[in-house]
Order: sequence, then C-alpha cells, then structure tokens
Amino acid sequence: MTKTTLKPSSIGPARAALKKANLAYTQAYPGESSRRQPVHTVYGGAQIFKADTAKKMGQTALATLQDYAPDAKTFAGCLGFPKTGTFGKRVYDRVVAKLEREPVEDFRIDFEDGYGHRPDAEEDGHAVSAAEETARGLAAGTLPPFIGIRIKSLSEELFDRSARTLDLFITTLLDRSGGKLPDNFVITLPKITAVEQVTALVRMLEALEKAKKLRPGSLPIELMVETPQSLFDAQGRLALTELVAAAEGRCVGAHLGVYDFTASLNITAAYQSMAHPACDFARHLMQLALAGTGVALSDGATNVMPVGPHKKDAKKALTPSQKKENREVVHRAWRLAYDHTRHSLERAIYQGWDLHPAQLPVRYAAVYAFFLEGLDPASRRLKAFIDKAAQATLLGDVFDDAATGQGLLNYFLRGISCGAITEEEARATGLTLEELRSRSFLKILDSRRKASAP
Repeated sequence: MTKTTLKPSSIGPARAALKKANLAYTQAYPGESSRRQPVHTVYGGAQIFKADTAKKMGQTALATLQDYAPDAKTFAGCLGFPKTGTFGKRVYDRVVAKLEREPVEDFRIDFEDGYGHRPDAEEDGHAVSAAEETARGLAAGTLPPFIGIRIKSLSEELFDRSARTLDLFITTLLDRSGGKLPDNFVITLPKITAVEQVTALVRMLEALEKAKKLRPGSLPIELMVETPQSLFDAQGRLALTELVAAAEGRCVGAHLGVYDFTASLNITAAYQSMAHPACDFARHLMQLALAGTGVALSDGATNVMPVGPHKKDAKKALTPSQKKENREVVHRAWRLAYDHTRHSLERAIYQGWDLHPAQLPVRYAAVYAFFLEGLDPASRRLKAFIDKAAQATLLGDVFDDAATGQGLLNYFLRGISCGAITEEEARATGLTLEELRSRSFLKILDSRRKASAP
C-alpha cells in the first residue's frame, strides 16, 4: 500500500482557505464573454437622432463609397490591399453588403461632447424627443442591434442635469414602448473622477428599475476611460477595477476616450491622436485590469473626417481639380482610419468609435481584412485543437485548456457576427453550424464527449 504523509487534518484549514479564494477568483474572472460585441459605436448628438438614423447613415456611407471608391480596385489601392487576386474584392463586396444590411452595429445617443451644453428646457425637450424616436425605432424594427445613451458626467456641476436627462429619457422611453427596452441597451458614463460617481449612477438605475417594474440589472452601464483618475486613484492604486466593482455587475464595457484622455495629460491638440503612446499605455492598462472579467473594451475614434473640402452644388458642377482634391482628402482620411483600426485590432481591442457615416466603409474594411487574413491559419488551428480535445476525451484524460479553445472560437464568432466571415467558411474548423451557434467551447466538448460515450 502506497504511504503518504499529508493528512486532511493537517492541510484542511489551508485547503478551505484556498477553496474560498478559488471560488472568489472564478466569480471575479469568469473569462471572456461569449456574447456578441459590436465592432464599433457610432456617437451622434441627441438633438438629431431619429428612429431611422442608422438606415440613413448606411445610405450616406454607400453614397460616399460609390463616389470615392466605386470598385474594389480603387478601394484596395486606397487602403493598401493587393490590387490583384480576389482578396480586395471579397472585402469590398462584404463591405457593400454590410452597409446595405446592417450599416450601424451600435449607436450612442449623445448628451455629452456630441451634444454640448444647452438651456435646461432645450435639453429636456431633446431627452424626451430622442426617447420617443427610440421607441418608434423599437416598434418599427429600425434600431441597430446595440443602442444606448451617453449622459453628461456626474461631477458636482453637472450631476443634476445629467440625472434629469437620464430620468426623462428612460421614463419617456418606457412609457412610449409599453415598458420595453431595446435589445442591448446601455448607459455610458463619461469623465469619471471618483468611484462614488459610478455608485451614484447604480443607485439611480436601481430606483428607475424599481419604479418602472424592470428586472433588477436591466439597465447596464459602460465606463469611459478618459481621465487619469479612471486608471489610478489618489493613492496610486489601479482604479479601473474598483470602478467596475462599484458598478455591481452592471458594467459591460470600458471605452477609451482618446481626446479627453490625452488633453488631461496636457498633450497639445496637434498631437492628440489614436496613435499617441499615452493611448497605448491606457489600452494596455485597461487590458491588464479587465482581462478575464467579461467586460468588453473599446478604443476611441479617428477625428479626421473623410469629407472633401468642396461641396456639390446643384447649380454648378465640381471641376476636375476639385473632384481630385476631394478624392485625395477622403482617401487620406480613410487610410488614417484604416491604420488606426488595424492598430487596435492587432492589440486585441475589437471595438472602436465612429463619428461620421463616411467612416463606416473603412471601419468594416479594416475589420473584414483583419479576420479574412487570419481565416485559414485560425481554421487549421481550431480544427487541430478540437481534434486534440476529442482525442483526449476518448483517452480519458482531462482537457483543461478550454480558455484557449474559447479564444479561438471567439475569433470566428466575432468574424461571423460582423459579416467578415461566413458560416460556411467557419465550417473549415470541423465544427457544425449548431456547434458554432452554441458560442461555447465547453458546450462543444461536452456534447462531443456525450456523443462518444459508450
């Protein structure tokens, strides 16, 4: 009989403490969420939001694409794709199809920087009208799959105004919609300087849910990371984890506000850019703080708009030189936005901001190119991973690298949900459509384990 030295009585207290710590870790770090994450958030002032805003933005985006890149070769030349072969055409065709089908994935009705400071009566009116338009869009099925509002900050100066706008919007929306919220509705909190601001928002949302008979937690929040205090507190400790904890399970995303963040560091306007090293520092801290929590990360926006300096006039056509200048301006802005988006994607930040309809073609082009470039190697890797897992199951071994498998699966889920990859292309992984749609690597393994059981 094999003898051992350690007895349950001698390691019992340590084992009990470890179990408590392991369970706490699992609760705090459940892993990357399998829910869909939009590839962008389009911000637009509340004063101009309409039920069909997303559709109209798609029409404008398509018109811009037709004007400045009417074919795949022109688009490829602008963005740096190979001009020969089928890659550029695959990207171009899928961008067009996306703009026709679902031009906006996420829209934030903005009462902050995109709206400005207005008389109270005017903001009251816009809070009500934007909510009514949201209810109209909900009834008509014209809202994007993700939508929400950005309120003003909860600073001492702006708290009352921000709270009133939140109340007016939510109350009006629920009254007009019969108590229904749009799918994936969220409230974005900007310019956070104290954890108590997050706590105050949570208390307001709890009060609204109770008064309007919503399920607790129905109103989730996103946190803007655009102040140093969003990253570090006064004692030099990492603050972002505390902000998320203060949200009490409501926080679904953290968005980097590039221009407010760089301005808060006294970086002059000429150098405030998505590419500034300070932004990479913030991105890395956000990733380190929130990895494994299920909180989605989003980058900021390129603030150089792809808009030509010469406007079309029904009375007088543009000259050839004016058309050329417009094209050059738009192509430069597209290339800059493409490079910024690729920079984010290569650093595993899969969402960003867009501010203008003309940015949508290049947003999707960058995302689609990123996923299509990695399609074949990722397919081979996931297929080998699934085969290895199945073999381990058949041999009776414990397969404990599910996080890597879920990460590979999420690559395909992201690509499919935004239109970069088709479900048929994803089947090269060896997974069935039903397995892909389960969105869970562990469920796939479990179903295969049961299928192979004697």
